[in-house]
Amino acid sequence: MWYDNTMKQHELTTENVLPRLPEPLLAWYRENARDLPWRRTRDPYRIWVSEIMLQQTRVAAVLGYYARFLEAFPSVEALAAAPEDRLMKLWEGLGYYSRARNLQKAARLVAERGSFPDTYEGLLALPGIGDYTASAIASAAFGRREAAVDGNVLRAVARITDCHDDILDPKVKKAVRDQVQAVMPEDGESIRIFNQAAMELGATVCVPNGPPRCGDCPARDFCQGRIRGTAETLPVKKPKKARRAEEKTVFLFLRDGKTALRKRPAAGLLAGLWEFPNVEGTLTEATAPSAVASWGLELKAWKNRLTARHIFTHVEWHMTGYTLEVAGEGPEDFVWADAEGLKEYAVPSAFARYYAEAMEQLGMRS
Repeated sequence: MWYDNTMKQHELTTENVLPRLPEPLLAWYRENARDLPWRRTRDPYRIWVSEIMLQQTRVAAVLGYYARFLEAFPSVEALAAAPEDRLMKLWEGLGYYSRARNLQKAARLVAERGSFPDTYEGLLALPGIGDYTASAIASAAFGRREAAVDGNVLRAVARITDCHDDILDPKVKKAVRDQVQAVMPEDGESIRIFNQAAMELGATVCVPNGPPRCGDCPARDFCQGRIRGTAETLPVKKPKKARRAEEKTVFLFLRDGKTALRKRPAAGLLAGLWEFPNVEGTLTEATAPSAVASWGLELKAWKNRLTARHIFTHVEWHMTGYTLEVAGEGPEDFVWADAEGLKEYAVPSAFARYYAEAMEQLGMRS
């Protein structure tokens, strides 16, 4: 009952406030929008690639990847036909590698079909495309009147309407999408930029992790959060569960100017990428030699001990690493690469410190 009553109150506020947003928002966007390459096109392929890359990733980090990716795969057909190792190498460092695999799965379906689906429902059926991404592509590429609600939009709407509901609650997110959908403009050109404008507002003015820049906001005259002094306390989010910590010991094996890599399993975290050999748990200098021997390698010399930590969405890796000179071939799944060869393998950023150490030990700084 509390939820129903609260939502009724906020729906009334939304009905009074949100219809005032589109006109000043679009005018502000046309004057202040960042010049980003995916905003200069209506090509659904290019818009789609940008939207997938921007998931969980900052714009500044995406720009270089986006240019290199489109140079390598200028069309959906080129992406569909790409070798997976090349795709993974180009994605190296962006993280969330399942995004790249789903891109290629979807590209193959689109290539078989002969064109991109041009509706929300058709786009939603492609691998790796959820509600937000389907709406963003449908509106920007095809002028479909579909509201795209991401974290930036949820935050801005919560402040504008002074909504104190948990924005991570799927019911709240759906309610916000319905409210934004109701006030979207009707003409094609405005539809194409409205979602981008709302996201831009949240990304650059109604910002996270700090006070909103209310003086620069096109909604400042009617924003209920600003008027009531609650903007800095919004949005409300239920605390996330603490990440699980996992201990690992990573080995940099050096032999004849080369280092050992192995491919991760085809399913699970960082599936199918390349890693330095490692084991679960933290091994000491007294216990590490037994792991080396279990791989059929002979330990010749100790060189360095390096610790590192990497944070994923739900888990943290706490890593202890040893740089060792060894003799022997190791298991069949080991490949040995020199500095130039190492550059050809997609090694995820979780192993960045060890990759840099390997390149230095092999005589080439990364």
